Amino acid sequence: MKSYEEINEKIRSGKAVVMTAEEVSRLAETMSAKEIAQKVDVVTTATFGAMCSSGAILNFGHANPPIRMERIELNGVPVSGGLAAVDTFVGATDCNESLNPKYGGAHIIEDIIAGKDVVLEAWAKGTDCYPRRHVKTIINKETLNEAILYNPRNCYQNYAVAVNTGNRLLHTYMGTLLPHMQNASYSSAGELSPLLNDPECRTIGMGTRIFLAGTQGYVAWNGTQFNTEKPTNHADVPIGGSRTLALVGDMKEMSTEFIRGAYFEKYGTTLYMGVGVPIPMLDEDMAHRVSISNKDIETVIEDYGNGHACLGTTNYAALRSGSIEINGKKVKTAPLSSLYKARIIADTLKTWIEKGEFTLTEPVRPMPKKSAVKPLTMFDIDE
Repeated sequence: MKSYEEINEKIRSGKAVVMTAEEVSRLAETMSAKEIAQKVDVVTTATFGAMCSSGAILNFGHANPPIRMERIELNGVPVSGGLAAVDTFVGATDCNESLNPKYGGAHIIEDIIAGKDVVLEAWAKGTDCYPRRHVKTIINKETLNEAILYNPRNCYQNYAVAVNTGNRLLHTYMGTLLPHMQNASYSSAGELSPLLNDPECRTIGMGTRIFLAGTQGYVAWNGTQFNTEKPTNHADVPIGGSRTLALVGDMKEMSTEFIRGAYFEKYGTTLYMGVGVPIPMLDEDMAHRVSISNKDIETVIEDYGNGHACLGTTNYAALRSGSIEINGKKVKTAPLSSLYKARIIADTLKTWIEKGEFTLTEPVRPMPKKSAVKPLTMFDIDE
């Protein structure tokens, strides 16, 4: 077994052996888990895809006279006025449908990171301590006191493949689904994806240092809808959406190369995020986990044209091949996430570690061992 400190000492001395998860998957074709554990110190994982449950906390600073902002718009997009007095939370899917449905909170976040000016307008009732009732000005990365990216749910451990057996075209967060099952959409970096390489979150918890949109960030908590109750396959990987991560980082240090606002037709805005997580090679069990390959990672196929009915399972080797077979029909596949970008992130994180610029942090709080996702409880309430 290796400790975090032993691995970090190797990193600081420039002696750490760092490999991407894809490289380890190839290495596992000729080496045992025990041999890999002895040879490798850190494995880098990554993903780049649409993560709607993302957002940013901004602090504008006080005007003179001051205002307690209650209704706030950024470039015409309504954002939260509930963080008095001059803070707001910008959600990735915030938008002004009547003004421009294709521009939303995700694009505001991208614009701020890019150094662009954003119009801030806010209204208030006025109080004795905050007498101003209206303000309209320009803000940007330099004028903001803080710009903190805080994402409640990122890096889904696994996610269902989406198809449509219905008669009409469907516009979804999984992209456009053609009728009569003419296409299948999926979103994962497969064997490179962070939570598929540490499926039980042995090394990932609160305080884990990560690559976040071009800079160093942290795992802040378990993500919302964190689910440990999904069935697993022969490789002990959950089949379908399971665990998630809440992430935090400094927007002022991020790069638009790894974070971009996007719009899905007739669905809305979303934020494409680049995340990289280092996995310390603590022991033989971790070596076994990170040796997983696309053919070992299964996920379910859901019919969005029929209430998300399950049509079976497939694996990421098949999905990457360009087509899968569903109930005897050959269906073309296409990813929503970018494997190309994920590989850049994994390689960048690998370089940071090899140069001694990035050391590993041991979680200060582990992820929950048991956690279920409950549906919304519905009551008959008079409107």
